[in-house]
Amino acid sequence: MKAVTYQGLFNVKVKEVHDPKIEKGDDLIVRVTASSICGSDLHLYHGMIPSLEKDYVIGHEAVGIVEETGQKVEKFKKGDKVVIPFNIACGQCFFCENDLESQCDVANQEDQAEIGAFYGCSRIYGDYWGSQAELVRVPFANFSPFYIPEECEITDDQLVLLTDALPTAYWGVENSGMKPGDTVIVLGSGPIGLLTQKIAWLKGAERVIAVDHIPYRLQHAKKTNKVEAYNFDEIDELPSLLKEMTKGGADVVIDCVGVSGKMKPIELIETAMHLQGGALGAINTATQAVRKGGTVQLVGVYGLRYNSFPLGDFFTRNVTLKMGMAPVIHKIGYLYQLLQNQTLDVSDLITHYMPLNDGEEAYKIFNKRKDECLKIILKP
Repeated sequence: MKAVTYQGLFNVKVKEVHDPKIEKGDDLIVRVTASSICGSDLHLYHGMIPSLEKDYVIGHEAVGIVEETGQKVEKFKKGDKVVIPFNIACGQCFFCENDLESQCDVANQEDQAEIGAFYGCSRIYGDYWGSQAELVRVPFANFSPFYIPEECEITDDQLVLLTDALPTAYWGVENSGMKPGDTVIVLGSGPIGLLTQKIAWLKGAERVIAVDHIPYRLQHAKKTNKVEAYNFDEIDELPSLLKEMTKGGADVVIDCVGVSGKMKPIELIETAMHLQGGALGAINTATQAVRKGGTVQLVGVYGLRYNSFPLGDFFTRNVTLKMGMAPVIHKIGYLYQLLQNQTLDVSDLITHYMPLNDGEEAYKIFNKRKDECLKIILKP
């Protein structure tokens, strides 16, 4: 089969690799009909996952048709359409039973694993090949995949958002404890940031403010999500301004930026030397823009270690910090209904459609934010 493979820093190639096979009785083999590039894939592209090996198949967002089933699969048959969540989880361990499937104890059997399992993220994350491919092996099929009925009116490109971006955004808002009437600041207006803005309105926010430094993203946020939007490259002391205009700070600040935020020169050097996990700009902004007793929720993915983390700012102002890898499997059914009932519209996020064969060029476009790119759908 053809697949997008990791080849090194800023280097991916579409190559012929061996087809996946049924390895356990509850496996599926799924023929991918649509996959996508996620902002988290750029962490791999930027060389921030040192355990990633050359020729590894990447990607973790896909929808497809069941091609083959293991003997113990009860929920699916050949020909069924499924959404493949980026979490790989057993459904039976303590964490899965408590709606924290992103920390499944069974799916990741790597030595000294301190996290759950995910597609296309190297052996440290369970060693499961990714889904930017023609075929993908889906383990724990009686729990993880989500069945799409024939009468579904949602397009495959929108269904792809159910694999990660949409439930991650929903979990972030929900986990933050946001209440109706709250003021919410969303840092980052990439796909997850834009979806977070939509969910905040849906859950009754009184005011939603977007912060980014990419003009077309901010324009899209203002036009589509009706938010207040601010470019931190154009405004000196933006955190102070946000605090002033919200009369003491927002109730909730949600960081959708993560490790790939805009870095200072020293952060670039320290990150390249693996002395630091990435940028701290969004977290520093959050600590200053949240009110006393408010909440900062980290949705963007962060690395392992950070110098000069602003712990004192959280402590002295009684700010609650929440974070983590989103457990998305148990959220998909509810969000599917929102899309099916047209309560939530996510179609504006899809800006590019490209064949899988053009995966290398797709990564370049997405990484450089060319052509006002928000979300690319790859079609095998």
